[in-house]
This record gives sequence, C-alpha cells and structure tokens, in this order.
Amino acid sequence: MRANVPEKVSVNGIQQSADHARAFPSRAEARVADWNSFPSKSYVEKCKRSFQAFSLTHIPRTKNTKADKLARSTRDQPYDVYYAPKKGVKVVAAKKKTEKVTNPLFERRPKQFGIGGALPPKKDLTRYIKWPKSIRLQRQKRILKQRLKVPPALNQFTKTLDKNLATNLFKLCLKYRPEDKAAKKERLVKKAQAEAEGKPSESKKPIVVKYGLNHVTYLIEQNKAQLVIIAHDVDPIELVVWLPALCRKMEVPYCIVKGKSRLGAVVHQKTASCLCLTTVKNEDKLEFSKILEAIKANFNDKYDEYRKKWGGGIMGSKSQAKTKAKERVLAKEAAQRLN
Repeated sequence: MRANVPEKVSVNGIQQSADHARAFPSRAEARVADWNSFPSKSYVEKCKRSFQAFSLTHIPRTKNTKADKLARSTRDQPYDVYYAPKKGVKVVAAKKKTEKVTNPLFERRPKQFGIGGALPPKKDLTRYIKWPKSIRLQRQKRILKQRLKVPPALNQFTKTLDKNLATNLFKLCLKYRPEDKAAKKERLVKKAQAEAEGKPSESKKPIVVKYGLNHVTYLIEQNKAQLVIIAHDVDPIELVVWLPALCRKMEVPYCIVKGKSRLGAVVHQKTASCLCLTTVKNEDKLEFSKILEAIKANFNDKYDEYRKKWGGGIMGSKSQAKTKAKERVLAKEAAQRLN
C-alpha cells in the first residue's frame, strides 16, 4: 500500500504539486524520501532498464552483446537503444534529394509487364533455343576435335589457304568455269547447223577447270595437273586424306581451301571435293605463276612440318582454370622448398 502524500510539496524552496514532485524528485529528496513516496515499483524498474540501456551505448556493435539482448528484450518499450558507430568507418552525410520539376501536361505511365500488358524487352535467348539436330551435331563434332588428339594426317586439313590468296585463286578459277547445260545446248545446236550447211565446225577444246576425285587423281598420276585444290571439310575425310601425299610425290602444287560448297560453285555443283587446273591462257600465266609460288611455299615446302604436327588437346575454360590453379600451387610449394 502507498503512503499518503501531501497535495503541496516544497522542493528547493519552490511549491510544487505532489504529482510533479513524485515524477521529478530531486537528488537530495530522493536520498531521504521514503520508498513509498515513489509512484510505483514498475516505474523504478523501467528507469533502471533505461539507464542500463543508455550506459551500453559505447560498447562496440557485435553479435549477442548485452546491448543486443537488452534491445531484443525491451523492443516494445518507449525508449530506443542506440549503438556506437563502428571503428574506422566514416559516417557519410545523407544527400539532399532534389525534386525534379515535371510538366503536369505529360503524365508518367510506367509499363506493366504482366499478362496482357506491355511486351518485355528483347534479350539473348541463345541458351533457350532448341537447335536442329544437324547444328547440334556439327557443334559437338567441333568441340570433340578440339578436345581429342588429332593425328597429323587429319590435322593438316586445318591449315588452310589465307583469305587474300584464296580470293585471288577463286577469281582465276571463275575465268575457267566449265559450261553449264544452257551453254552446252547452244554449242551443240550451232555445231549441228554448221554440219547441216556443210561448213567446218570449230572443234577447239576449251580450257576449263577439271573436277571429280577419280578424274583429278588420273591427271595427277599422268603429270598433267599444274595445280590441285582440295576442300578442308570433305566428309568422310578418308576420300581425300591421301591426296596431299600423292601431290607431293608427283611434285604437283596443291593447296587446301575452306569450303567444299565454294569449290562446287565454280563447277556448277552443290559440292566438290577437289579441283584441278591443267593449263591457263597466256594472259593469265603471270598471275598463275605468282599464285603457284605462294602455294608451294605454304604447302609443298611445309609438308614435312605438317606431317609431324599433332592437333587437338585443347581443353575447355574450366579445365584450363583448374590446371592453372594446380600449377600455381606446385610453383608455390617449390619456391617454399628453395627458401
């Protein structure tokens, strides 16, 4: 039970109400006052907790400190627990937000990308596309060729003619394209008309590019071929894998170029495994001799080098990263042993 408290109390010579004196007791009176003169025990406990909380403000902020536990236990109390700033951390002043002046005539309407709303922005969907089987196979084949060891006989087909020289070579070959069906029909009609009129027909054989694997092989063996052009992507490769060795043995200049379809376009076919030039016109002989010199230097003279060089063995980015990490660890251990 609380004791009776007078309505007016003198504190430091000033008349105050009893309620005001109870709420704000002075130090002197707090020492001598009876315990029952305070409002209630719960109010005193609250003041004690408040004093403890504020006395812990200079403790560094760590996990499960007294300040943290006290803050969790007194979460619903009317006072706040403030933590001391971390050591060595500069407190950055908050930037003042400047309000943008907008024109009220133009209302901002943000896009809604939900169902039935605006279309989402375009992004790269390469990884989500279900590619055709032919494309998947050729990509897997390319990766396998990089990973596995490739013997020299097959690896030589990766060393192709450079772009500038290949362009000049195909320009020359296009001058000696064989006749197509329409040109052949026109030639035969003229020949028949000349024979019907009794005139002598021109039977001069045109200079054209030869194609067909068996025909080209025959020309090489008979020493009639002056230049052999081989495609790098013949499938199966066993069809032409022996052709560079035959050209070298017969001392015939040869080159490997990219694209069997590009060779086929010269002779009006879809694809061609190899082409052959037996002769050229007098006006093209100078250009042809320059091309032959460059081809001999890149292929015939380097045959022994290509014959011993293996290909493949190129691992992926993840495997290379693991290998480099192991090498760094081994190098570090070796350095420690030396020290």
